[in-house]
Amino acid sequence: MSDTVIRVENLGKKYIINRKNQERYTALRDVIADRAKLFGRRIKKPFAQQNKHQTFEDFWALKDVSFEVKQGDRVGIIGRNGAGKSTLLKILSRITEPTTGRISIKGRVASLLEVGTGFHPELTGRENIYLNGAILGMSRVEIKKKFDEIVSFAEVEKFLDTPVKRYSSGMYVRLAFAVAAHLEPEILVVDEVLAVGDAAFQQKCLGKMEEVGKEGRTVLFVSHNIGAIRALCKSGILLSEGTLVANDLIDNVITNYISSPVSCSDTYIAEKNLEKPHFRKIEISQGERISGNAFAIDQPIRIKFHVERLEKKEIIIGIVIRNSQGLWIHHSSDEFNSETVNNSSSRRECRLPPYALSPGKYYVDAYLGQRNIETLENIIDCLIFEVEFTGIMSDRTTAGDWKGICGPGLLSWH
Repeated sequence: MSDTVIRVENLGKKYIINRKNQERYTALRDVIADRAKLFGRRIKKPFAQQNKHQTFEDFWALKDVSFEVKQGDRVGIIGRNGAGKSTLLKILSRITEPTTGRISIKGRVASLLEVGTGFHPELTGRENIYLNGAILGMSRVEIKKKFDEIVSFAEVEKFLDTPVKRYSSGMYVRLAFAVAAHLEPEILVVDEVLAVGDAAFQQKCLGKMEEVGKEGRTVLFVSHNIGAIRALCKSGILLSEGTLVANDLIDNVITNYISSPVSCSDTYIAEKNLEKPHFRKIEISQGERISGNAFAIDQPIRIKFHVERLEKKEIIIGIVIRNSQGLWIHHSSDEFNSETVNNSSSRRECRLPPYALSPGKYYVDAYLGQRNIETLENIIDCLIFEVEFTGIMSDRTTAGDWKGICGPGLLSWH
């Protein structure tokens, strides 16, 4: 009997993009509402006139992807932003159907693809644990045996009988991961959501996923944290623009990923049709640039955030800076300041001091959250830039002469 638990053959996923009125994630209620609106417009205006200026385009999020996963494998799925990683996990989790190809899965799949996946916001933490267990096909007796272990792992004892809509994003993730990992699925699928938790909880989750793999269960793990991928996974899959680039031992896949060229981007501009609170624009700048998106090591670097439609909520803006190997170099937010962003249209700025970063390429992730309630937006690789030697350091012509992953500017000498 074959020990293959996941077989993917010539998988493809196509989306139709409406260039005039492009939509993001669409739920069933959105489809029903849109059909009702369209019916009303048809009565007032001929259908041909409504679509006069609309253009449609096929977008393939995945194209001809094939691979197999064996029982007990811990597989890291990596790739740049927009590579198709999340789309692949949604198909494997039966959330969306493929356009072409087929998949074969043996065993129960527990997925953690975004904060609160599978949770009902009006139910308490206790009720959601039993609900998720029932969805996985477990009996109440089986869930009860694991209940105390789940609660202890999630560290939410005091809030167990509180509706999860009142949980912070960190509490949400802790409970969601604890449920997914402890209810004994044959296959555990985890997306980038662990980025919401603190460092100690991330390490705790990595340990649990390793334990799950050693028990003979299968783990699929998507993350931009290459250090976590390397520590947990034995094999890896590299995606680029919807195609499978590599399927090999994890060290070989990471080497391929790091060495692949990627262009810099000093500005992120949001799509005009976004209706939720969001970053309107994010940009990085410096008084004197060397060239293009390269910045001088001996001058401060500024990152500016333009935020709109906050509805006067108490908002936290934060960033993660990663190096070319995916390691987190810096993580910060304006939560540490006494002043918070709380108006409907706001600009914020953070500053990296001179010599804070070593020479090399860096990636910036930005997140927008409502204090102690939820994450509103999380953008991966919104900015990509390089730091280069200049001034008194210009005689050091290669980054190899520089020791350490951070620059000396992060320390203050007295």
